[in-house]
Amino acid sequence: MTGSSKKAFALRLDPGLFAAVERAAAGDLRSVNAEVECLLREALARRGVKLAAPVRAKRGRPPKSEGEEA
Repeated sequence: MTGSSKKAFALRLDPGLFAAVERAAAGDLRSVNAEVECLLREALARRGVKLAAPVRAKRGRPPKSEGEEA
């Protein structure tokens, strides 16, 4: 995962809490990591903490470069 702009760190959770987050993530079709990030953003927003919009990963094919033939 070189080039990732996200900070990695270890997080220890109660097994019951992890199971609840895992169920919520499955219901939202997200990974557990994405669900935790979403929950943290929502909690900070409720507290009035301003955050920059998340950087979305680019999806799809890269644009054709000049000089490339179809």
